[in-house]
Amino acid sequence: MTNSKRRRGLTVASALLGGVLVLSACSGGDDNASGSDGGDSSQSKVDEAAAKKTSAAQIKITPEDGTDNASINNSAAVTVSKGTLTEVTMTTAEGAAVEGQISADKTSWKPDAQLERSTTYKVAVTAKDAKGLEAHENASFTTVSPDNSFLGYFTPEDGSTVGVGMPVSINFDKSITNKAAVQKGVTVTSTSGQEVVCHWFNDTRMDCRPDEYWKGGSTVTLKMALDGVEGSDGVYGVQEKTVTFKIGRNQISYVDAKTKQMKVTQDGKTIKTIPISAGSPDNKTYEGVMVMSEKFKETRMNGATVGFTDDDGKGEYDIKDVPHAIRLSTSGTFIHGNYWGAKSIFGSVNTSHGCVGLSDTKGANDKGTAGYWFYNNSIVGDVVVVENTGDKTIAPDNGLNGWNMDWAQWKAGSAV
Repeated sequence: MTNSKRRRGLTVASALLGGVLVLSACSGGDDNASGSDGGDSSQSKVDEAAAKKTSAAQIKITPEDGTDNASINNSAAVTVSKGTLTEVTMTTAEGAAVEGQISADKTSWKPDAQLERSTTYKVAVTAKDAKGLEAHENASFTTVSPDNSFLGYFTPEDGSTVGVGMPVSINFDKSITNKAAVQKGVTVTSTSGQEVVCHWFNDTRMDCRPDEYWKGGSTVTLKMALDGVEGSDGVYGVQEKTVTFKIGRNQISYVDAKTKQMKVTQDGKTIKTIPISAGSPDNKTYEGVMVMSEKFKETRMNGATVGFTDDDGKGEYDIKDVPHAIRLSTSGTFIHGNYWGAKSIFGSVNTSHGCVGLSDTKGANDKGTAGYWFYNNSIVGDVVVVENTGDKTIAPDNGLNGWNMDWAQWKAGSAV
């Protein structure tokens, strides 16, 4: 081969190799590079052919790939424009499938249930455009950890019927420093139209109530829109929840430790008067407004759990089957049946360690006793007003007893 032929062969090979490089390169060419008109035409045809084979469907996955601290509520979603979804799979990093549904118009997808905290999820999506060309998208994200999120545990329960004294009480599992932000994410409304204000007892507890007791027969709605709300530095809410509960009849019972009688009223009318035995002179019952927070047909009461452990044993007690016990305070004040005391004490002498006792029978099945009647005619949230014991007024945060604050004091504890 002559040198001239060899040079021509190398030139052709270089041109072909250059063409391959143009087709396989990821970046665009130099606008100032020289080339023939025929080369530009060839590139245009290649781009046009590639476009015809690329799906027009545009997939969006949220949260974005690589997100951490993602919300566990309403955060995971897939949408598509210029096309329809054909397949969406979501799994944990360990491979556990997350159930979800593609919408009727096949343009969106969401998981069926709330996600778990501190979990990495992987999403794979396939969609088609109008020409049937497929598009694919993948993402991975991690949800917020327990250390970086807070929950609010609330009472009363959704769907329950409670007494007129029942506040909405929320206990948070982390200290809240941005109280205003959190409080703005919580709304409590009533069909009665009563104004409701929330009060912070401390960094973890917020109760909400109206000025006066709830109106009997009204419905109260609690909405917690705390998803993404920063409760403290780097700690975010994860709850999106709506709770409704109904207010029952207006029942308020008045315990008079001096007369040793309890007057039970409904809608302002006395329906029953019951002899009682309140706290002894050495162990007086708290005075004030108390709200029933729990009911137990039978429960154990051990004096050692509330400090009754004196040396001579007179202050100690451990009764494993106290009948018809209704809690009035966190510290251990109950109104309950008493089968171990003489029947003669009720209405005549105060003998208890601080509780309010009613005549009852062992086993909690005697329908003829005062304890049985009161238990079965009371609901959580009913009010018991204790008077003339000679003791101090119960602390507003000892149980659900914020009614012992006047309205001005209550509103002063609001963060908004």
